[in-house]
Amino acid sequence: MLTPKQKATLKGLANSIHQRYLIGKGEVDDNVVKLLDAALEAHELIKVGVLQNSEVDTAELAATLAKKLSCDVVQEIGRVIVLYRKSKKNPRIVL
Repeated sequence: MLTPKQKATLKGLANSIHQRYLIGKGEVDDNVVKLLDAALEAHELIKVGVLQNSEVDTAELAATLAKKLSCDVVQEIGRVIVLYRKSKKNPRIVL
């Protein structure tokens, strides 16, 4: 669980992230989970965009991803979710 100060730090770092992993129609399947898991291990902090044509609620999706990926939801802004998980092999972000 992240403290408010840690979340604020991660939000600031997330501002400079331009690459997003997009989720469209359909449910989050194993391939999407594997892709996001690898991205979290490599980058620790990622943005996930939910496409306009997706009927999935952003808050529900954030909770689902956090549970499946064992990560923390830093923030949800509109249709963008910011996720954080400390890398096991090569931690870069110091909180």
